[in-house]
Amino acid sequence: MGSKHADNGHAESAVTVDDPARIRNVALVGPSGSGKTTLAEALLAATGVLPRAGTVTEGTTVCDHDPAAQRQQRSVGLAVAPLMHDGVKVNLIDTPGYADFVGELRAGLRAADAALFVVCAAEGVDPATIALWRECDAVGMPRALVVARLDHPRADFTAELVACREAFGANVLPLWLPHGDSALDGLITKRRYDHSGGRMTLTDLDDAARDAIADARAELLEGIIAESEDESLMDRYLGGEEIDTETVITDLEKAVARGSFFPVVPVCSFTGLGLEELLEVLTRGFPSPLEHPLPEVTDPHGRPHAAIIPDPRGPLAAEVVRTAVDSYVGRVSLVRVFSGTLRPERQVHVSGHGLADRGHEDHDADERVAHVYSPLGASLREVPYCIAGDVCALTKVGSAETGDTLSAPEDPLLMSPWTMPEPLLPVAVVARTRSDEDALARNLARLVAGDPTLRMDRNPETHQLVLWCMGEAHADVVLARLRAGGAEIDTEPVKVSMRETFAGPARGHGRHVKQSGGHGQYAVCDIEVEPLPTGAGFEFLDRVVGGAVPHQFIPSVEKGIRAQLARGVSTGNPMVDIRVTLVDGKAHSVDSSDAAFQTAGALALKDAAAKTTISLLEPIDSVTVRLPDEHLGTVLGDLSARRGRVLGTESEGSGFTIVTAEVPATNLVRYLIDLRSLTSGSATFTRHFARFDPMPTSLATQMA
Repeated sequence: MGSKHADNGHAESAVTVDDPARIRNVALVGPSGSGKTTLAEALLAATGVLPRAGTVTEGTTVCDHDPAAQRQQRSVGLAVAPLMHDGVKVNLIDTPGYADFVGELRAGLRAADAALFVVCAAEGVDPATIALWRECDAVGMPRALVVARLDHPRADFTAELVACREAFGANVLPLWLPHGDSALDGLITKRRYDHSGGRMTLTDLDDAARDAIADARAELLEGIIAESEDESLMDRYLGGEEIDTETVITDLEKAVARGSFFPVVPVCSFTGLGLEELLEVLTRGFPSPLEHPLPEVTDPHGRPHAAIIPDPRGPLAAEVVRTAVDSYVGRVSLVRVFSGTLRPERQVHVSGHGLADRGHEDHDADERVAHVYSPLGASLREVPYCIAGDVCALTKVGSAETGDTLSAPEDPLLMSPWTMPEPLLPVAVVARTRSDEDALARNLARLVAGDPTLRMDRNPETHQLVLWCMGEAHADVVLARLRAGGAEIDTEPVKVSMRETFAGPARGHGRHVKQSGGHGQYAVCDIEVEPLPTGAGFEFLDRVVGGAVPHQFIPSVEKGIRAQLARGVSTGNPMVDIRVTLVDGKAHSVDSSDAAFQTAGALALKDAAAKTTISLLEPIDSVTVRLPDEHLGTVLGDLSARRGRVLGTESEGSGFTIVTAEVPATNLVRYLIDLRSLTSGSATFTRHFARFDPMPTSLATQMA
């Protein structure tokens, strides 16, 4: 997303609409390589937005304008491409299909009112595709299916349809069936849509063709009528009554809007087969913003606020669904307007809350919107306003980050956030020079502002800058963008924070005696150290008798010991789970001081550590893996090889199992990559810290 030339060679200027009923926000969803971006190009060319369609392989598509997308030959971020058809504006929202970019997919679903689920006619339905369908299900997204790439040498529409119905349910049914390579037979209209002459022609089906589609047509009508709100319709149909086409189409539209029926459209983007029919589904069959539930809103402090509706005259409520940095104009915010009208030369209130753990501190600010743009991929075309239900782009709204709410300064609002996926792949980066450190800091701030799936962690114990990413492809994009911003960086192995503790009891003697410049330092203390159970922390006891250590210096001894605990005594890792008892010491009436007894306490702990064995404690994470049943044995074996302890397995039904285990964090650094490899990308997992446990001596020796 960015600003290049005013029209970038595109045939059509931006169009604004004044009625939300004439808008369709449609997310293109589907697995990587299914043909989503190519379909968007074909639709843009078919409606005159582009003079000709670009190609993914040549890097000339509107939606894959990001250099990372062109390098990886797949979408890595969402992009918007509007078109007009039959008086309706359709905002195509192209989303990535690869699992690493599920955050972009969820942002696209937030901006959309319906989804076009694209599958390849030659690929079947794999677990990654099912996972994308579940993403749509999770937000109740109405959707239709496109079986694309009918020109593929292995394309089989019938087989793909069967696979989709097995995976997604019986209410996945075609509205048209392919007839040869250049025509579709309409199951509702009983007409042939012939594209062989370069333009679509309509003819009534002959008796033989009607007989050929009879079974499919009957199944479609029964499926639509079963979803009808008119309970008498099924009885009339089964009684032999011919239900009129308009009634069937009306019930179809309602069922699609409810998300209970999923029509299928066969399409070949290369030949244009099915594009006209698909545009009819988009404009007539998909819900407008008026028919889709809106996010809940509160005020910025979380207090209740009246619900919003998609009324251009209502209070302004808009949301930043994506943030990018363009080399021409700086920060570009892609915005979905849910209520009110966004106009240039106006003040807006920018509010962002609830993402502090991802590096997005809570913020509220008033900003001036200079211009409003209609985005077409990388191009920004200025428009006079953007009404409720539409999508636009803003530039130079400096405090706006992905997920932020834009509202009127006199009535500030905050929208309930969409669920952000948890990044699980750590990548440690290091700048090569001091100037690279400055560039890295600047670029990271921009990336984190725009990508809620990226988490930055400056580990004070390992002194590493760790970027938590969604996977290797996501990490590749993040690193490439950092380097493109002028930061020379390298990656290094990720270090895991450990802990130390005493394996057995020991006594320590700390003596700090110095004479310097007429000012002496004198402190002596004796301690006893004993280990405590895991997780017990640190205890300090005073059992000095006879005032050997003056009362005012006992806290100093404890302070010195605590400081040494933080530094560690063996491997440089913090020390935990010990009890230290101060049993004796000596002081000087003049030369003893707080600082001296702090030093003596630290020396006493180090002396005790030298007289016993120090155990290295490693973090143990609680891990939950969701995987298909056929991969259960492989995953269990892999967890065992990682020194994991399986706590249980539970069947989820529908062919999936949930495995819970405890695994050392040192063996989870690359687990995301390995789990995807073991299960062909079909498994997912979550993790959270459980506790520290002693590391086996053989491994601890290697770490020392």
